[in-house]
Amino acid sequence: MRDIVLMSFLCIGVLAALRRPWLGILLWVWVSLMNPHRFTYGFAYDAPVAAMAAGSVLLGLLLTKERDSPFKGTPASLMVALTVWITISWLMGLDVADDFQQWDKVMKINIMVLMALVLLRTKEHIFALVWVMTMSIAILGSKGGVFTIINGGSYRVWGPPGSFVGGNNEFAVAVIMTIPLLRFMQMQVRNRWLSRLLLLMMVLSAAAALGSHSRGALLAVVGMGTLLWWRGKSRLVNGVLFLVLGLLLTNVMPAEWFQRMDTIETYGEDASALGRLSAWWVAWRIGLNYPFGVGFNAARIELFLAHSPYPQFGALVAHSIFFQMMGHHGFVGFLLFVGLWLATWMSAARIRKIARDIPQAKWCADMASMCQVCIVGYLVGGGFLQLGYYDFPYYVMVLVVLTRAWVDRKAWETESPHAAGWRAVIGIGTPPPRQPAKPGSPGAPGAPGAPSNRPGPAAGRPGTSMPRR
Repeated sequence: MRDIVLMSFLCIGVLAALRRPWLGILLWVWVSLMNPHRFTYGFAYDAPVAAMAAGSVLLGLLLTKERDSPFKGTPASLMVALTVWITISWLMGLDVADDFQQWDKVMKINIMVLMALVLLRTKEHIFALVWVMTMSIAILGSKGGVFTIINGGSYRVWGPPGSFVGGNNEFAVAVIMTIPLLRFMQMQVRNRWLSRLLLLMMVLSAAAALGSHSRGALLAVVGMGTLLWWRGKSRLVNGVLFLVLGLLLTNVMPAEWFQRMDTIETYGEDASALGRLSAWWVAWRIGLNYPFGVGFNAARIELFLAHSPYPQFGALVAHSIFFQMMGHHGFVGFLLFVGLWLATWMSAARIRKIARDIPQAKWCADMASMCQVCIVGYLVGGGFLQLGYYDFPYYVMVLVVLTRAWVDRKAWETESPHAAGWRAVIGIGTPPPRQPAKPGSPGAPGAPGAPSNRPGPAAGRPGTSMPRR
């Protein structure tokens, strides 16, 4: 039954994307991040759902005139430059044939990220993207949070099988990145119950991150929480709230969770931590000796034995987005990667500066602020994980670029406001205009107690009446 429902929904989405390709982008983001087909048990499990979504976007792109240039800012340009460089690095690598599958996977992701920059433009597009990408992970995170609380944190929370974030550590960082975006969504919605639901999802997502038993996730939570606390209007109140929430969540965790977190301070005695340090050293030496990098696989035994200071620990994988890029694509790839996120941060800072005093663009300042918090979570948590090609943070970059372009062209002056409806539910719509009262009803002109439109004493000078003609 799940297979039939999922494939029916996908087919409807594909047909809709032929007419409106930007809907195909949303379909791709949902399939790519949530991997819904991996929660089925029949023919849909191995169905080419991602190819269906991507095909609808590319075909719809040929049929529509509503497209734009992807070069909307420095982050987008650096994204293109990074895509070109990793292709050169792959071709100059140690094993082009074996690395082709990973290159093909990364290229599909990067091309669809660029397609999002081509097809998405309006406020409606931006809001739809943030809701789809956030809910794709937050729903799974909320489920994991309930699982963690029920079981007292005794079992680890894992991500969708066969995805970038299938492991407990990777899934924890993905869930953490959704928390600030959930906060942005909560700041925009008007429905009280939906706002409370989003708040609940934030708490459950934090519980799921702790339930993963990931030390990197704990550091990411601390980094994001510190930034949120610093930017808050009431640091004392927010500090107390964060402290209470942290105590409540950690109170349900078992003793082995605290033992694992304690190894952050004693990394010198932990074989796993020393293994990562060894892999980072190997990546550094690869960057020095291979100007183009070695391709998509730096975890080679010959490289490890030649450059590792701790060969007894046997850690081949870098477990860091920074050293992953350095080992795979050399210092050029590393600098382009770091420059991409630095440019995204600065672009978000520019949005906050421009939009915070413009009522129509207040949501842009909120978006930029929460995207910065999200970037902190990715850079801190990803500093200990192999997530350099994960698409979620790149869609955060897309949100920043699109929002910056929206502010720069003062789109609030040209885009017509949306009527209340589903758009109002997710924070886009405007309240419907107030209808005039019916004749004879309370408050209607001429009704008893209704205000008179005839000028009174206030229309002239104080204490005088209007002269008669």
